[in-house]
Amino acid sequence: MFDDFGGFLMQIVAGLPGLIIAMTVHEFSHAATAVALGDPTPKMQGRLTLNPAAHIDPIGLLMLFLVRFGWAKPVMINPYNFKHPRRDDILVSLAGPAANLVTAFITLIVMVLLVKFGVHITPGMGTVFSLILIYNINFAIFNMIPVPPLDGSKVLIQLLPYELARKLQELERYSFLILIVFLMTPILGSILVPMQRLILGMFESIISVIF
Repeated sequence: MFDDFGGFLMQIVAGLPGLIIAMTVHEFSHAATAVALGDPTPKMQGRLTLNPAAHIDPIGLLMLFLVRFGWAKPVMINPYNFKHPRRDDILVSLAGPAANLVTAFITLIVMVLLVKFGVHITPGMGTVFSLILIYNINFAIFNMIPVPPLDGSKVLIQLLPYELARKLQELERYSFLILIVFLMTPILGSILVPMQRLILGMFESIISVIF
């Protein structure tokens, strides 16, 4: 019993940096992109910052550890402030997952450089770096699933004809149940695992060329 609790506690400690970084980078990128495209709403709401306190929802973070499904504070935007509302809304939606992938790639580069220059990496440090890498990749993949209110659905809504977009938006009332089904069945794993391997393979191929 105590061993199980100790292992769970260590998982939280090792995984906390990765989850906080993934959430913060994701939401900040939404905010920064919206502001750059002409919408001051995120800045007025104090979201144009890399301070995790502005983005982390404590309950959402705890749920990520307990049931592997959680959330950060969503960045509110006003698309009417955009010059090109449909295009700019797509760019804002893509900014979060893209930032997670960039963060994951930078993390992998740091890991490779540490090994290359002979820096001693303890098992604990290795676990923390690995979880920063994996959590950011998983965050990007998960958020691109086209289920409202995830980023993938926002992109798809802007691309679909009006009637289909409206029907997709109506799914939001069932989104919590849909995501629970994803978590409780092999569906989510069948999406995350192959995509995770694909992205890691691409990263490793690029790094092998650079180094």
